[in-house]
Parts: sequence; structure tokens; C-alpha cells
Amino acid sequence: MPRKAVCPTFLSTGSCPDTTCRLKHDIILCKLCGIVCTNARVYEIHLRGKKHRRRASGHSTVYHCPICGINATGPTVWQSHQQGKQHQGNAKRLGISADVEPEEEVTPPGFVWCSICNANTPDHLWAAHPNSPRHKAKLKYAKYEAVIEEAMKDKHGIVVSGRDDGIDFGIVEPAVAQIGDSATITVSNTVPSSKVHLVEAKFSSGTRRPSAFSLEDLRMPQVVSYGKEVSCPITFRQNNVGRFYDRIEFTFEDTLLKSRFVIIRTVKATVGSSADYELLRPVAPYVPRKRVARNPETELVPGVPPDTLRSIKYVVPLPDAEIPKWLSSLLSQGARSSVTSRIRQSALPASLTSETHGRHFSNLLWVEEYQMDRDMEMYDMHDATLEKYNSFYYLVVPGLAEKRPSVLVGDRIAVQPNNIEGGKWYEGFVHVERRNEVGLRFGGSFSYSSSQRFRVRFRLNRIPLRRQHQALDVAFHPERLLFPEHKHIQANVPANSAVLTMYNHLIASNPAQVRAVTQILGQPAGSPPFVVFGPPGTGKTVTIVEAILQVLKQNPRKRILAIAPSNSAADLIASRLASELSPEQMFRFYAPSRFKNQTPDGLLDYTAVTAEGRFTAPPVSTLKRYCVIVSTCVSSSFAYNVGIPRGHFTHVFVDEAGQATEPEVMVAIRTMADNATNVVLSGDPKQLGPIIRSPIARDLGMEESFIERLMKREWYNASDPQNDLVVKLVKNFRSHPSILKFPNERFYNGELQPCGDTSVINSFLNSPLLPNKKFPIVVHAITGKDDREASSPSFFNIDEVTLIKSYVESLRADRRFRITEHEIGIIAPYNAQCHKIRKALSGVADEIKVGSVEEFQGQERRVIIISTVRSSREFVNYDLKHTLGFVANPRRFNVAVTRAKALLIVIGDPSVLCLDPLWRSFLNYVHTNGGWKGNPPTWDTSLPVNDSGDYAQEVRELHVSDMNEFARRMEFLTLEGVEEDGEEPDANVDRPWRELE
Repeated sequence: MPRKAVCPTFLSTGSCPDTTCRLKHDIILCKLCGIVCTNARVYEIHLRGKKHRRRASGHSTVYHCPICGINATGPTVWQSHQQGKQHQGNAKRLGISADVEPEEEVTPPGFVWCSICNANTPDHLWAAHPNSPRHKAKLKYAKYEAVIEEAMKDKHGIVVSGRDDGIDFGIVEPAVAQIGDSATITVSNTVPSSKVHLVEAKFSSGTRRPSAFSLEDLRMPQVVSYGKEVSCPITFRQNNVGRFYDRIEFTFEDTLLKSRFVIIRTVKATVGSSADYELLRPVAPYVPRKRVARNPETELVPGVPPDTLRSIKYVVPLPDAEIPKWLSSLLSQGARSSVTSRIRQSALPASLTSETHGRHFSNLLWVEEYQMDRDMEMYDMHDATLEKYNSFYYLVVPGLAEKRPSVLVGDRIAVQPNNIEGGKWYEGFVHVERRNEVGLRFGGSFSYSSSQRFRVRFRLNRIPLRRQHQALDVAFHPERLLFPEHKHIQANVPANSAVLTMYNHLIASNPAQVRAVTQILGQPAGSPPFVVFGPPGTGKTVTIVEAILQVLKQNPRKRILAIAPSNSAADLIASRLASELSPEQMFRFYAPSRFKNQTPDGLLDYTAVTAEGRFTAPPVSTLKRYCVIVSTCVSSSFAYNVGIPRGHFTHVFVDEAGQATEPEVMVAIRTMADNATNVVLSGDPKQLGPIIRSPIARDLGMEESFIERLMKREWYNASDPQNDLVVKLVKNFRSHPSILKFPNERFYNGELQPCGDTSVINSFLNSPLLPNKKFPIVVHAITGKDDREASSPSFFNIDEVTLIKSYVESLRADRRFRITEHEIGIIAPYNAQCHKIRKALSGVADEIKVGSVEEFQGQERRVIIISTVRSSREFVNYDLKHTLGFVANPRRFNVAVTRAKALLIVIGDPSVLCLDPLWRSFLNYVHTNGGWKGNPPTWDTSLPVNDSGDYAQEVRELHVSDMNEFARRMEFLTLEGVEEDGEEPDANVDRPWRELE
């Protein structure tokens, strides 16, 4: 029967003049919560509910700020608002203290407060607000929570154990879980005269997948007598690790009232190692860092810089290149979209050309610097201590090991004693960097006592940015290098490959690599940039090294500057060149802040070191004698700054060019090249691009690398085998065909050819770890929990860490499929997860490399294990981008799954991963080929994937459907009974509906 509707006139005014109105008029308003209750019974239930109790206790109290005129929900949000930049700025403008007491909730004029959405809505939108998708979704979820809360209550004198937290088996060791673990729920009757039977007990999840929990030896129906307990034994049995959750529904029948009612309890268990969970559990609850507005530094007392800053004699000074005040002001005001639009209109040139190139990217660099500087503010410390030892003051920096913040020798940190107000700060230069602390040196006027507390500000190291600005400011901006046109292409005379003797004999059998080398050799001086497009495992670095050696072999008087975005990539080039070049022929330049223990032993002879043990550069006369100089992109500016003349280098080679920003690549090109210098770029625009912190800079195009921009020009068609400016490598020497197949078809049109050493790529076929012995990919599905701790925003997942440890132990213990620690790599998208994995593997496998996707680009391992980390049950309020985080990025995915040679293991929660169409396609591929372990998929893997489909919305709708079905079932069980005593047919129907709502 339909329920009687509430009178809209009574609902809006509190009275109804129509005496013939047959609609409901017994509603009650809870003024504390703003909730409308349809009668006294519902109001009583609301008063006992979680929402009302939380608001009554102050957790959901809405505070009003008298300074800013806005509301803040709860004490935590109020505190955050009070410390925020907007509040502090408003107080300062009004000339009053920012430390004010909050007032009671105020709905601003022209707004209506919606208690369901916990937000103010403008008057002119209020009429439409109840019908908005957001309000309806919130209302559905609120009703669902009300149904759950009502169903959890003991009622009619029946008491079921585990009221508040349900039944928790805790952490169950895998061996025990396989056999089965037991717990007991008790049911008791507290009313002497009642007659109640337990008629059914079942688990809710059984409709979608088999439950890990079961009720055993429980007779139905069973009398629940007064004074006696009915024991309901529950068994938990599971072969998979992870977290398991269910609800058990107890249906009772009151034989005197001839009605049924339901009581539910949650049941949960975690399968894993209790020792690992104890080791890895959060050390403290997660509390987000609060950004505190910085007061200006009116006086900065200089510190004592380390010798590293003076270890190289530069003759060309770096420009200051400070952010213009007008740009800083523009960036500080307004929403992201409006700021982006204003910068595009007022700061950037109307078109990007060779003449406007420098100004365009200088502005983008400043936009990025503004965000970097703000990000550094998040690490400011407000109650720190210093420990003095000799001339150094040691500061413990939480998160330093995770590079949160990143601090290097030569960086500056400002401190101010807590008992001093005003703008006077003391500059401390970093002289010592250790795992979790730095050693600082201050100027002579710095006073210190062991009991003194300090404010600490981490200052952005601007030297790399200044080097890029320096390059962008030079007058050299040739169109043929920056914006090549067809008119710049010169007739190429490629070398005769038949007479070439390759240093790497494997290249001779690879036509694409041979063509790349011969094209580079045949380029006339002053040609447009040449691109070696190298998808994963195709040997682009090998090709670049071969080309460098062949250029020198063709003409020993050539001079080459070889650069890469990272030290690891530059070390790889130098190490491979070192097999053919002597220390007299090649120089590896390192920044003076780098430590010798961070350098491969085989390259130390190719460096220059001061008497104090710091890296340096030899005199210009010596530098000019080297055939090859290897450096990172940014550090390559040393050549210009020490006085090497423009045009000295005949070639500039840039490896892994897709990972560098355009200004980084320009450091070498615009300062060292002349009209005859040739530039060679190698990389893959479909793998990871440069890391850009500013969303505005990303919107304005800074995330696009130089090589990616070039390859969008019509002259760089990689599919044309006769193109003189680009060669695409297609032979993959890394991965087993099954590992290569999916990314090959997804990103490279199926053009890649598996050519790996069969003794390597087939080395894990028939391994006991494989569900399909001929398919060397495993997706191990696990439902875990992603956590954060203390002030670190980085996520970790203990359930996945323990599973990774188990895989590593199995790999190392297998005597048939032998593997060393150096042949295993573990990739995780979050720093905190990497830290937890290293901690779990300490003493087990310390030499395994654990790192982010960025750290593995350009690298390979025989076995790769990927931990995807994110796992969530908040399906109704799903935000795909927020929940998947870094995992939902096609380039990250491409790099991660193409690092493995012989075995790829992916560990994650498929119910989260499947929300992304790319991941869903990959999971379907693995499941179809029998590579699945753990919990089965929750969707049909045989169905085609819609790449533009909103699977997050589908999951939301599915779980809303589940919520509605559960609510209907609860209502039906509560209503089921015998109608008698001449009551109207709908008399009992109304009451339970109102009760559950």
C-alpha cells in the first residue's frame, strides 16, 4: 500500500487551513539537525540516531565565522578555517584578531540551509534543489544509513551480541583461515512473557558471491526463551588473504503479536600475518597538514654556505629570475579555471613561435615555481628543536627519507625562535644530509640554547629554475630546432650500413636500429632535430650509445654533449659508453651536492673531485678535450657557465627526452648549440612525461615534452619508414609475448615485435606461482584497506604489503626457478607504500629495488610486482579520480606493466581497478587467459569494454540498487504478520516505514 503523503502546506508553514485535507499533519522538526520527522515515533528514533547524537555531542556542530561570514561544520573544520589564509587575511584587513570565538550556525541572507547536503543553497535555487541529483543521492544514502541503524538495534526484548562493532575475527593467519576459524553470536530474550522464535539467519552477500562466513549446526526455527541464550556458531573459512566483510540477518517471529522483525550484525575478518600487521600498522592517526600563511621575512640573516657552492668556478653568473609581482598576484586570486584563463590572455604570447618561445616558457616556469613554493610551505615546522654539534645545528625533518620535503646539500632553511615575533629570520645552509636530519650552519649572530624552540621554513632551491630561465633568455632561438618546417630538412646522406662495424653486434640484425644510426651519421650539420622513437624494451638507449660511438668513429674531432632528465638515466648512458671510451675521452659531470656513494663505482674515474671529496669540473681547456660529456639536462648548464664556447659541441643527444620539460631540454640546446649543431632526441611520448606540480601549468601545456611537441608536427610521422627525421624502433628485446601483448595493442597499434632472449623471457613458465603455467602474468585480487598516518598524505595498504612479502619469499625459496634479489623489482604508486614494503622486506630481501613508476622508467627486471594500493568500500560516494589516484593514468600504466621480462604480478583490488576502462580491459585480458588469483571478478570479463564508459557511475548505481533492495527487505521482514482486529489494511504499513526512515 502506498504511504500517506505529508501535507506540503503544513510542511512549509507549520499549519494547514484546509479542514478537509486528508494528508499527514503530524510532522516534527528537529531544530538541532534541521530534520523533518513524519510523526512522534520517527522523531524518537531520530533522537537516538547517530546523526543527532553526533551533532548533540558537537562533532557535527555548524559554526559561523563572524569575520568571514561563512559556516564550518565541526571543530576540526573550524580550526582549519581559523588557521587558513583567507580568514587570517580578512582579520588583518579589518584590523582585528583572527582568534575569535565561533558563533552559532548562521544561514547567510539569501540562502537556505540543507541539512541533508550539509550546505547552504541560494534562495533562487532552493526550489530546484530537492530534485537535484546530488540531493537525491545524499537523501537515498541517508535513508539507507537510517535503515541500517534501525536494523542494528535490539528490539522487542531480543538482544543479539556484538551490537556496536559486530563480530570481528581479527587477524587470522592464512593456515588457520584455510581450516576455518570460529566465533559465536548469542541471542537472548529479556522479556519474560514474550514468545519469540528465531526463524532464519543468513548472510547478505550471498546474492552476489559466496560468503566467507557460514552458520553451522543452527536449527531453524528455534525458540528464544526468557533467561536462556541461543548460541549461533559462525565459521570463517577462506583461502585468500585480505579483508572480508558481511552482514548476518536474523529474522525473528513474535508468535503472540504474529509479526516478524529483523536484527542485523556485521561480521568481519582479516587474513594475513599478525606480526606484519603489528609491524606496519599506522604509527599515529592521519591528520592532514595545515597550511599556515607565512608572514613576510623582512630581514634574513645570512648563513654560512658549504664549500660545494664554491667548488666550481663559474664565469657566467646566473640571473635571479624572480617571479614578477604582477604574476604572483594574479596566481593568488581566483579559481583555477579563471586564473588559467587570465594567464593565457595576459601573460602568455598570443602564439608560440621561435621569437616568443623564451617568454612563453619563462612564464610557465614561474607558474610552476609558484606552486612549488606553496607546496614547500606544507612542510613548515612550528615547534622544532635544534641540536648543536661543533659548528653544525642538526634538525630532525620528518618525511626526509621520502623526500617530503626534498633537501640537498647547499639548500637553505630559515629558522626563527618561537619567542621572537616579526620578520627577522636566520638563514641556515644545509651542510650535512642524513636519513632523517640535516646539519645547518648559521651566521655569527645566531644565538642558541638547548631549550629553545623554533619555527622552520623550507625554502625552494631556485638554482635549477634559474638555470632554465638563463637558457630561455639567450638570443639563440633558431626555428629549425624549435619549430622545424619542411624547408629546414636537408638532403640526408646516410652512411653505408654494409661497411659499418657495429660496436654492439646485436644492432646489426635490427633494421630499425641500423637505420637510426645511419640516419644520424648522415645528417648534414644544422639539420632539424632527429627523433629515435623507442617504445618499451626496444633498445633506444642502446641505439643512442651506438650512434654516439659511430659519430666519433666517423670523425674523432666531433664533440658530443649527452644529457638525460635524471642522474640514473645519465649514468646508464655513461656506463655503456665507458666500455668503449677511456676517462680521457669521456667526462661525467655531477652537481657538487651529489655524494660519491650515489655514483656507480665504474664511473668514478670519469669524474673530477676536489681535495675535500666534492664533485667539480676541470678547467675549460681540459673539458674541451673530452669527446663526450655526460650530464643531466639541468646540470648541463655548467658548460655555458664555466665558459665553454657556443658551438663547441657538434651534437647534443637527449635520452629519455619524454620525461623532461621543454625548458630543461633547452638548457643544453639554447646555451650550447649554434647553427651547425645537430640535436638527437630519444624517448617515447606514450610513457611518463615530466612531473608538473602546478595544475595551472599543466593546463597551459607545460606537461607536454619537447619530443612530444615535435612528434605532433607533420614532418615527424613515425609510421613513415622513409622519414628522414624520425625512426620508430619496433623490436622488443625485453618481455615475454604475453606480457607485451596488451600494451602493444593498446598503445602501439600492435607494431611491436617480441624478440627477447627465450632463455630469459620463458624462465618462469610452469612456475608454481602461475595459475596458467603458460601465461606469465598474475593478477592477485585482494580486498584490503588503504591507510594514511600522521601528517603524511601518502597512502599505504598493509594487506598488499603482506602479500608482496609472501610472493618474494616464495620466489627466493624456489630452488627450481632461481632468481636473485637484483632481478626483482617492486613498483608502487605511493611513497608510503614503498616505505612499508621496504620495512616488511628488511632482513628478508633488502636488495630488491622498491620504487615509484618514475623510478623504474628506463629500467627492467626479470620479475616485476606491482602494488596498486587503493581499496575502498565507499562505492556510493565514489570519486574515480580521487579513489584511483595515480593508478588511473595511462602512461603510468604503460610504464608499470612493460618493465617485466619473464613474470608480471599485479596485486590490487579489482573492484576499484575495474572502474577505469584501461584497467578493466587489462583485468579482462588476464582473467580470460587464466592468470587470475584471489577473489573472483565482480563483473563479466567476457563483455567488451567501453573506453568512454563511466564504470564508476555504474558501480554507484549498482550499490544504490543494493541499498534499496536491502531497505525493502528490512521493511518487508518487519511488516510481515497477520492483519486482524478489524484494522485498516494500511494501518501497520505506515508505522514500520516511518520507523525505518
